[in-house]
Amino acid sequence: MAELTPLREALLRLLADGQFHSGEQLGEELHVSRAAVSKHVQALKQLGLDIYSVSGKGYRLAVPLQLLDPVRLARELAPARVEVVPVISSTNQRWLESVEQLSKGDLCLAECQTSGRGRRGRSWVSPFGGQLVMSMYWRLEQGMAAAMGLSLVVGIAVVEALEAAGFAGVALKWPNDLYLNGRKLAGILVEMSGTAGGPCHLVIGMGLNLTLPATEQDKITQPWAELAELGDITDRNALVIELAVALQNALIHFEQEGIAGFRERWNRLDYFNGKPVRILMGEQRVPGIARGIDEQGALLLELENGEIKRYLGGEISLRGEQQP
Repeated sequence: MAELTPLREALLRLLADGQFHSGEQLGEELHVSRAAVSKHVQALKQLGLDIYSVSGKGYRLAVPLQLLDPVRLARELAPARVEVVPVISSTNQRWLESVEQLSKGDLCLAECQTSGRGRRGRSWVSPFGGQLVMSMYWRLEQGMAAAMGLSLVVGIAVVEALEAAGFAGVALKWPNDLYLNGRKLAGILVEMSGTAGGPCHLVIGMGLNLTLPATEQDKITQPWAELAELGDITDRNALVIELAVALQNALIHFEQEGIAGFRERWNRLDYFNGKPVRILMGEQRVPGIARGIDEQGALLLELENGEIKRYLGGEISLRGEQQP
């Protein structure tokens, strides 16, 4: 993965409008040769950016890029600390290593994540500027036991914020995925640390597909979706702000009521509610009908004999009957 040097970042800002820029013009702006411009464009492509090169016209991004604005984000999300690192190994890992210096609601954002992790250690494809990659710190004074169901609450907050922003039609998959028409739109990864009897430190990570470049799409090994399918993303920074505020409000509510206060909201958004599914636990396969969640956030499964079984935590996967 290429490094985003200050010069390459300046080049990217010039290309962000999605218009053609000649190598000569870019070289003059950046005080480098045309050959150097070409070399730096190749480095930007390694970050997952789709850049056209047309003889006689120059270079342009396949889609315009809305870069994160650290100054605006810090101003509008104050007093929360906002750290924007354009290229990072993992926003979650950075915040996990900083928990002693963080306050509730502090945010780490990136344009591109080189070692992003999904559930059970899966890698997460993260092209530059094509996603909303963020991690939020939170602290539960009641300890780790109080965190039960938290990833469900995060999913609810994100979907409801997207609805409020005009992106309707996103659903939830237990316990921590966002779906659009049966395809994965976003993943949530909640990681925690703490000691017995002490507070629980939480780092809540999310990767939300906005517009994925064609060059990156083949790297994704499961059916995927992007938010651009639901409408134009006119202001990426405003979307960050709306999601962060919604998440903070939901976490405050969660501290007071736990997951029980969110049950109806989850069941309204549950993609598999009422549909035939399979529960996967190691080699075990349990078919049934999904019936939402209970007051503790456990997945409810109606078996063929009518019995309702509940599944909570552990190495459990949920699949639709048509999914591999």
